[in-house]
Amino acid sequence: MAKEKKGVRLDHISKIYKDPKTGKEFYAVKDTSLEIEPGTFVTLLGPSGCGKTTTLRMIAGFESPDEGEIYLGNEAINELTPNKRDTAMVFQSYALLPHYNIFDNVAYGLKLRKMPKDVIKEKVTKILKLVELEGMESRMTNQLSGGQQQRVALARALVIEPSVLLFDEPLSNLDAKLRVQMRTEIRRIQQEVGITAIYVTHDQSEAMAISDKIIIMNKGVVAQMGTPQEIYYHPVDEFVADFIGEANFLRGPMVGKDGKYAVLDVEGNKTRVEYSDKMKEGENYTVVLRPEAATLADEGGLPCTVVLSCFMGSYQNYHVKVGNSLVKLEEKNPKNKKIYNVGDKCHLVFDAESVHVL
Repeated sequence: MAKEKKGVRLDHISKIYKDPKTGKEFYAVKDTSLEIEPGTFVTLLGPSGCGKTTTLRMIAGFESPDEGEIYLGNEAINELTPNKRDTAMVFQSYALLPHYNIFDNVAYGLKLRKMPKDVIKEKVTKILKLVELEGMESRMTNQLSGGQQQRVALARALVIEPSVLLFDEPLSNLDAKLRVQMRTEIRRIQQEVGITAIYVTHDQSEAMAISDKIIIMNKGVVAQMGTPQEIYYHPVDEFVADFIGEANFLRGPMVGKDGKYAVLDVEGNKTRVEYSDKMKEGENYTVVLRPEAATLADEGGLPCTVVLSCFMGSYQNYHVKVGNSLVKLEEKNPKNKKIYNVGDKCHLVFDAESVHVL
């Protein structure tokens, strides 16, 4: 269904706003360069105010960059109005036409393009089948559930066959179970159509579930871009590690090597971690330890004291103190494992391969 696939390139894009309280100018997005490959699903992820929505709106044409150029394929699009760009946006609020039925909502963009009626009917019928709303053409949008309304909004964006589909937090108005269902549907449809998709969310699990690449933004700049696995297992800094999933940070100087591993002194106890050629003996390093990558044992590893022990069904949730450092961990499938209680002395155990040195 899709035309030639096009990617998106941002070339040193900046957007400057004025703070209404102080009157001072600030960068909402600063000197950002990105390459989004054709046919990929890329998510802009970050906390409120990080610049992700501003970036999306600049690609859509609702905001103009103050510096830099945006390219769709090989075409510079800064000067093009939103309706002249080969993009379509799915909004958080759905933005459906309340007095129109499903068919007319989806057909709206095609009618604006003055397409023949038979072509419109064929395209709308095809796209409603794709989003699993066939047979509901005459139903009014106010009779639909949130998930169905989101499907109509998606169909309306897809039916005009844009090269790039833009999503502005499209699932934030849905309940948790429906969000999971709809993100799976959006990913299925994107892969089936083969369209380039750029998706804004602050939900980390949503980004992990649907993305080929995740772009993490912080204070107007790109902190890291990579696959979900790269960002989770190899974050570039503490902000990224802490933002994507749960992270513990252990700190200490490198005191030597043990085979292919570095040895760190963490709170007066030696532990092995991954080694890189950039590491130097005597210098301090921070290690990222994910909660699921550690376990508790009677011996070995780092001595610790349990300060929280909570049964969560599929896992036992522990907080332990290693010296002055608090470490959170999840002991999966705890049914036949020893359960440690608050106040117990034990040891925090993890493989050197399961930690990442920043």
